[in-house]
This record gives sequence, structure tokens and C-alpha cells, in this order.
Amino acid sequence: MKATADLHQWLMSDRPASRRQAALGRFYGGWRVFARNRLAMLGLFIVLALVLMAIFANQLAPYAPSVGDLMTTRLLPPSSAHWFGTDDQGRDILSRLIHGSRITLFVVVLVAVLAAPIGLIVGTVAGYAGGLLDATLMRITDIFLAFPRLILALAFVAALGPGIENAVLAIAITSWPPYARIARAETLTIRQTDYIAAVQLIGASPWRIVLRHIMPLCVSSVIVRVTLDMAGIILTAAGLGFLGLGAQPPSPEWGAMIAAGRAYVLDQWWVAAGPGLAIFVVSLAFNLLGDGLRDALDPKGTK
Repeated sequence: MKATADLHQWLMSDRPASRRQAALGRFYGGWRVFARNRLAMLGLFIVLALVLMAIFANQLAPYAPSVGDLMTTRLLPPSSAHWFGTDDQGRDILSRLIHGSRITLFVVVLVAVLAAPIGLIVGTVAGYAGGLLDATLMRITDIFLAFPRLILALAFVAALGPGIENAVLAIAITSWPPYARIARAETLTIRQTDYIAAVQLIGASPWRIVLRHIMPLCVSSVIVRVTLDMAGIILTAAGLGFLGLGAQPPSPEWGAMIAAGRAYVLDQWWVAAGPGLAIFVVSLAFNLLGDGLRDALDPKGTK
């Protein structure tokens, strides 16, 4: 107990003796704030369960996701043999949902990796440079923001062609403007601080100031926004899959599964209900996780 108390005191010190202690202290303080939020912890648990389900899909799925028997297992209701029932091709819906989690994570992670850095770079450069460059970059951002994300993604996918890779690229192209707006707003505040003035006095180049001193301070806000946008990304990907422009059959993508089940929604409701419930739960989990991260990463929050 004494060792735990000493570690707590060391992490929460107001005068850290090193950068490592300061970084660990910030992480520990943020985790304490996050852990007090039960809904955020629930969201984190669901997201971690989704990740584990995607990693161990082959071991968890009771049946093959793309193989069914039209003669004996077509459109069976939920039962002990098929917990979520079967679809019109006789395939086990639960197995397809488990394997479809891989596609969902693939879309979410790849869109975040592509869109967040673009928005962060555009926003910080525009906010620090100002003038004509700022006006030009922000007008381009406004053009993207003027169109609903799904409509703009549909236009890009129609131009690029159907497929999960093109769907990811289209969603990424339409997702970066909000991150650029947030990064620019943060940069406009940061660039007026004495800290940035001191860096300028020692002769640091504008690119070094942006990359080494401004961008790291904007990362936390962008991370929170990306987490909150995960639900929208999942819904957009599902919408493209529903329209036949995302993952192509027989891929177990959740939106495409809903599209396949719409013809049976009145009598065999479980065909569309399973993937719809999965999209709802995962989207809710990312929203809860984002709310918790927003509180934990708030520099004005209490430790």
C-alpha cells in the first residue's frame, strides 16, 4: 500500500523532475478522470471487445461466413444452433457479424489514419501562416463542408468505382475538414503565446514551429473529434455498403447485410436486425468513448 501511495504521489507531483515523470503524470491524471466516467468505460469495453472479436474471428465464429445451405438452413429464425438466425443464402448471421467486425475496424482505422493527419496539417499551417494561404485553405475546407458527407462520398465512389478500398478513400477525403477547423482554431490561440514567441526568437523556422511546437498541442483535440466521428464513419461506410458501393458480396459488411435483409424485413426480421444492432452498439460505444476522452484530455479538467 505504501508503494502504491508513493507511486501515486510521484505521478501527481506538481513539480516533476523529468519529462518522463511529467508525461506519465499527465497520462495518469487523464486516466483517473476517464475511469470515473462509467459510460466511457462501457464504451471502451465494447470497443476493446470489437477489436478482440476482429482479431480472433476465425476462432469465435461458429460457422464459415460465406458458406450456407439453401436446402436446410435458409432463413432460419434465431435458435441455439444459430443465435442470430440465418440469411437468404443459409449463412449464419452471427458468424458474418463477427467476420464483418474486421471490415468495420479496417474502415475506421484507415479513415482515421488518412483523414486526421491531413486535417491536422491543413489546420495548423493555415492558422500559423494566416493571410492568403489561410484564406485559400479555409475556402477549400468550406467547399467540402458545404456538402453532406454521405452525398460527397457517393460522388467520389461513383467516380472511383465500387469496392471497400475506394469507399475508404472516399470517406477519408470527405472526413478531414472538421479536423482542419479544430486544428486552425487551436493554432490561432497557441501562436499568440509567449512560448511560441520564445521559439521564434531563437530562430526556429516556421515549419519547425508548426511541426514540433504547435501540432503536438493540437493532437488531443483532434483525437477527441476523430473518436466522436467514428460513429459517423461507420454509418457512412454502412450506407455505401447498403447502396452496393462499398464492400461487395459475399463480403460480410454490415451495411450490405442490411441491404440483403430489407426484402425480408417484415417476415424474417432477424436478417436485417442483427447487423443493424451491431452498427448501433458500436456507434454508441465510440460516442461514449469520445465523450470520456474529451473530459480526460481537457487541460482545464480536474485531476
